[in-house]
Order: sequence, then structure tokens, then C-alpha cells
Amino acid sequence: MPGASWGIVIDGDLAHSGAAGVRDVASKAAVDTTTVFRIASMTKSFTAIAILKLRDEGMLSLDDPVERYVPELKGLVYPTADSPRITIRHLLSHAEGFPEDNPWGDRHLADSDAQLSDMMRRGIPFSNAPGLAYEYSNFGFAILGRVVANVSRAPYDQYIRSAILLPLGMSSTTFEPRDVPRDALALGYRWEDDAWTAEPILAHGSFGSMGGMLTTVPDLAKYVAAFLAAWPPHDGPETPPLRRASLREMQQVWRPAPGAVARDSTGRLQMNVGGYGFGLRVSQTCAFRHVVAHSGGLPGYGSQMRWLPEYGVGIIAFGNLRYTGWGRPVDEALEALANTGALQPRVVQPSPALVAARDAVSRLVTKWDDAAAKSIAADNLFLDESAERRRAALDRLRAKIGTCSPSPSPFDSVENALRGGWSMACERGRVQVSITLAPAMPPKVQYWSVAEAPAEPAAPAASCPRQ
Repeated sequence: MPGASWGIVIDGDLAHSGAAGVRDVASKAAVDTTTVFRIASMTKSFTAIAILKLRDEGMLSLDDPVERYVPELKGLVYPTADSPRITIRHLLSHAEGFPEDNPWGDRHLADSDAQLSDMMRRGIPFSNAPGLAYEYSNFGFAILGRVVANVSRAPYDQYIRSAILLPLGMSSTTFEPRDVPRDALALGYRWEDDAWTAEPILAHGSFGSMGGMLTTVPDLAKYVAAFLAAWPPHDGPETPPLRRASLREMQQVWRPAPGAVARDSTGRLQMNVGGYGFGLRVSQTCAFRHVVAHSGGLPGYGSQMRWLPEYGVGIIAFGNLRYTGWGRPVDEALEALANTGALQPRVVQPSPALVAARDAVSRLVTKWDDAAAKSIAADNLFLDESAERRRAALDRLRAKIGTCSPSPSPFDSVENALRGGWSMACERGRVQVSITLAPAMPPKVQYWSVAEAPAEPAAPAASCPRQ
């Protein structure tokens, strides 16, 4: 590619940024970390934030038929008599049934509002009935931009600026290429006939809500940081532009996509499963169980943002080559971070009830007490296996490995506020304990497991096939 800019976000900060190559081939002007690139379909998540913000303010519902806010769609002819009306939720998750439209949508970026209205009135062909399957639709997000404008009673780009960009301090971000200083803009190119050929700069128009934004690495780092700050759920004041719960809502799978298996850069097989959230892709891989991302591609540009909510780490990358492919470099960057040993997941905090239950169960492992056992047991625990059998099992375990230390042990793992596991040192070995608390107040132990720990740590089971 002619030029590139990238950054790594860690716990809310742009911890590293870099740049290479040129933003203008003719003048050989260099890219720097504040160069402005077009980010194409990464714009879709900004549109989704606008929709959810309007939803949170009571201005619309995600399950409203979209024709309520876009009257041009009232005459839409659906593919079958039993097709449901398209809802805002369908559009946010690419489930409205429109055909996949890359790269058709790219060439409509600059269409006027009148052209979009005319297309909607003339009808839209369906590849599926609404709500049936995932199929990526730029047209669908152009319609969402019209929803934002009609409901907010402000032009789409102005609403995005006032409701999202300004609260986040994204001062270098815009939809209008003409607003970017010429000496700051990365010009877009394609490689054709053994030479760089400049792509025309597409103006902002009615399809801008699907892919028109221009931004910088420092600005987009603030945006990624806002999504990461929503994890894990916590107390404290909310900060604009959107409630943390709604930001987390965007980062959940709302429309599953087929799983895929492919080889990574080292030749290992990797499985990727997930789907589409609201304006974001969500997946699980062999290495990470929650990955949130979106790429962007337009004539002249390619970009990607990807982050790991459980780790508080994200990567941003821009290029000024037509449909720059960042997938493998970002994969390799995350693998390099993981190989340092410093990429560690955020620690889930146990609830006070789980801590108290851990200490009580540890005392029972050391020395059984009927009254204490009864006091911590949920109503199912001794129906599933009697107190007498559980006590006898602990007696056999102590006879084998000796008395265990009564001192409270730190959790080895905390899956959530009401489930965790820990190990206890004993005279001739260790025991592994895990508990789950019941969904009743006060939360008591509905499940426990106490077993002798292996003499040597077992290798973790592979979550995906490897070669």
C-alpha cells in the first residue's frame, strides 16, 4: 500500500501508534499518526450508536417497523405474503433480507437524499424474507441514516457530530472530505498497470451513514476506548455518548453468521464463530472468546478496528490502498501481544457472597460441621447428594491426602460474580474446589465439587483443532 497508520489501545489509552509510507504519491508527502483516512464501513457502528441513543431517549424502539420513520418504505413489496415488516433491529444486524451489496454501495456514497428516496419508492429486491438470515447490506445502513435524521430532526452528519464526536473529543473526524486540510488527507489509490492510480474522492451523501467517515488514529482510539470502558459492567457515573449497557448491547451477537475454519499465518487451523451485533462484528476464535471488530473498504481505502473486551486491548489500522486487507496483520499483531505473556484478561470480581461461600466451603473441606453445611446450602444441594454422602467423600479425601489448610485461598478462577474455583494445600497434595451460588437471596451454594488436584498441572484442552 502507499501509506498506513495504526495504533494500539490499552485500557483507554493510545499506548502505541505508528505510520509508514506516503499519503500522496505524487508529492511523496509522508503519512504520520494524525493523517486523516476514510474508514468506510467502520462508520456503521457510529450509525448504530445514534440509533441506540435515540432508543434510550424514548424516541424509537428497535422493534418498530422502519416504515414508521421512513415513509418511502410503506409501499415496499415483500418477497412472500408471510414476510414480517422490516424493523430497525433487522437493519442494525443485517437481517432485513436485502441482497449483499458490496461494492455496489460504495459507488452510491455521494447520492443525494432525493436519490435515496427515489430508490426506496421504486422498491428494493429481496434475497431473503426479513429476519431469516444474515446478509450484509449497505443499503440497509443508508436507510438507518435516514431514520437518524428523521427522528432527531437534524441532518445525519450533524447529529453524529453533536451526539457522538464532540462528546468523545473526536475533533479531527468528519464526513466531508473538503473539510480536511489538504496536507492532512491520505489520498486513495489502486494498483493498476504496474502503477499507483488515484481514486476519485467521493463526496458525502445519503449513503454516508454506511461508510463515509474520515478520521485519525488518535480520534478513533478515543472511540474504541469508549467501547472497552463498558467492560466489565460496573458502578459509577455514565459518560457520553451512550450508556455502558447500550455499548455492551452493540457488542453482542444479534444475527448469527455461519462458522468458518481457516489456516492462520502459521498454517494452524483456526475456527471462527459469531455473527453481527449492531454495527459491529462479534466473534470467538481459538485464542479469544470475545472479539469485536469491523473493517472498512472503499475505492482507495481499507481499515480495521478490532478489540478484546475481556482484555481491554484494541488495534486500529488504516491504509490508502483500495480495500486494504488488514485481517492477517491484525491477527499477527494480537498473537505477538499474546506471546509476550503480558496480554492477560481482566479479572472478574467475585461478589461478597461468593467470597463468603468460598471461605465457608473451605472450612467444611478442612473439618465437617453439620450446622455450618446446612447454613450455606441452597435448598437443592443436599437433595442432589445427601449431606452424609458429601461428608463421607470428604473423609475419604482427607484420609488420602491429609488435612487441608483452613486459611482462605485466593480464587484460581472467577467465571462470574456467583461462580468460581480455588485450590487448597493439604498435607500430601492439593484439592480443587468449585462452587456455584443459587439465584435466590441470600445466594447460597447450589453446586460444589471437591476433588484431588493432579500432581502436575494438566495441559489445557485445545478449544479448536490444530495441525
